[in-house]
Amino acid sequence: ADPGLIGVSSGAALAASAVIVLFSSAIPAIWQPFVLPVAGFAGGIVVTLLILKISALDGYTNVATLLLAGVAVNALCGAGIGLLTYVADDFALRSLTFWMFGSLAKAGWQTLIPASAFLLIPCLLLPRYGRSLDVMLLGEQEAQASGVDTEKLKIKVIFLSVICVAAAVALCGVIGFIGLIVPHGIRLIFGPKHTLLLPASAFGGALVLLAADTFARSFAPPLDMPIGVITASFGAPVFVYLLLKMRRHVEAW
Repeated sequence: ADPGLIGVSSGAALAASAVIVLFSSAIPAIWQPFVLPVAGFAGGIVVTLLILKISALDGYTNVATLLLAGVAVNALCGAGIGLLTYVADDFALRSLTFWMFGSLAKAGWQTLIPASAFLLIPCLLLPRYGRSLDVMLLGEQEAQASGVDTEKLKIKVIFLSVICVAAAVALCGVIGFIGLIVPHGIRLIFGPKHTLLLPASAFGGALVLLAADTFARSFAPPLDMPIGVITASFGAPVFVYLLLKMRRHVEAW
């Protein structure tokens, strides 16, 4: 699953869009570069807590329910962003485009340095759970029998991932499909071992993002095309290809 599919990115974008459309006139211009990322970060966290609350039953997080709840919340956030777009003025619409489709234009050292802890610490901590995630590939019951506390593992991995995603969206808006395509591609190349898969996915995602940004800036200069348009244009066909390849493999098996 991808953060854009289960609502985390949309929650961050909705919070930032609400600040742009409803409160931008009340916020001093000097504070706006800081308020918007904080709002985006908070929106991603709140949506995640909501999804976890919906998917929890008797202290157990059902992954299938979590994904379905995320899809529903994603649709709700999309409706909220659509409503804000309808009532926004021309200036706010340009800012909304940044949050809806993503861009690196506003991500500078001034905002990157405060967000670096939220980005780097989870990236360093997640590989520590690689062996437990490898055992989870056998199934939750088998993992529990092997001594893995699957519920705690799921909560830790989800929150570390969401912290990364919320911080990234707060810096550069919603850029879809990278979090979906890159890990699948890395898995096909290096295999499913998570101690390698997690850092390789982070590095590969950075490379794909830089390539997409370079293409967006050079496609029709001086226009700076939103990166999300580029990643969706390439990512959706690749994802369909992976699905068809997986289906053929299952049918052959």
